[in-house]
Amino acid sequence: MASGVEFLYGTIPGRILLKLLTARKVSKLAGRFLDSSASKFLIRPFVEKNGIDLTECEFSEFRCFNDCFTRRLKRELRPIDREASHLISPCDGLLRVWSIQDDFVLPVKESEYRISDLLRSEEKAQMFKDGYCLVFRLCVNHYHRYCYIDDGKKGENYFIPGKLHTVRPIALRSVPVFTENCREYTLMETENFGWVTQIEVGAMLVGKIANLHGSGHMTRGEEKGKFLYGGSTIVVLLQKDAVTLREDLWEATAKGEEVPVRMGECIGWKEL
Repeated sequence: MASGVEFLYGTIPGRILLKLLTARKVSKLAGRFLDSSASKFLIRPFVEKNGIDLTECEFSEFRCFNDCFTRRLKRELRPIDREASHLISPCDGLLRVWSIQDDFVLPVKESEYRISDLLRSEEKAQMFKDGYCLVFRLCVNHYHRYCYIDDGKKGENYFIPGKLHTVRPIALRSVPVFTENCREYTLMETENFGWVTQIEVGAMLVGKIANLHGSGHMTRGEEKGKFLYGGSTIVVLLQKDAVTLREDLWEATAKGEEVPVRMGECIGWKEL
């Protein structure tokens, strides 16, 4: 029997239901419920099913489900690599990497994405010509807070409304998820890696992408924001020759595999 996600994306009745579930109004209603005390009964089964260790959290008493989902871990559990030449992961997740060629990146088999479509800007996309695209896929059990990858200056957050599909691979094969889902991106002038764009992509039943700051100074390892309920994705765009990415990331991507990473760990470096 097909799983729930396979039913939604692989059958006609499922696709009819999918039109309802991917609407932002449905996501907002779900978000309001998960922000309410009425959702507390969901916490224990969620924690047990996903093997979440609440002793790792700063606080383990939660007012609602989203308090648990966006739990903040003890600082020492996510140490930030402070070496200026090291590129760090902005989040926990499953990572794959690609070269950007002629505005295209190929994240999954049979699915092409244009950087200009992601950003809705040909001009901004040109900044990353021949650069790199890093895709961090967050599952529901991952830590859903994310940080700045370097010191520098950031611009305003640009929000692009859209539908809300799951970011699981079966959905990526069926629809252009990254360019259909609601997303928010920030253009950052970093001290060590040139211009970088970070895109937070919402997913099915994600009620909100919650970035903390507008334009201004940013600090490596400082919390940038968080996702509320649902699997989510962070896309990082890097300029040509800005960094050398770890070889294991290229090898895994070539095999169609993802590499687990944690917020703050080194995933590449700037040649000095």
